[in-house]
Amino acid sequence: MPLSRIAWLVTVAASLIVAVLLLVSDYNGYALLAAAVGLSAAINLR
Repeated sequence: MPLSRIAWLVTVAASLIVAVLLLVSDYNGYALLAAAVGLSAAINLR
């Protein structure tokens, strides 16, 4: 697995973890933003 793919996987995972933590903390708008960043980064995994 190339290093660039690992970096994108880490970015997606971190964004989704942050999104979940923000949802738990009742920061809905920021949680959606973090999820959008994760989904945008996931495009690079193809």
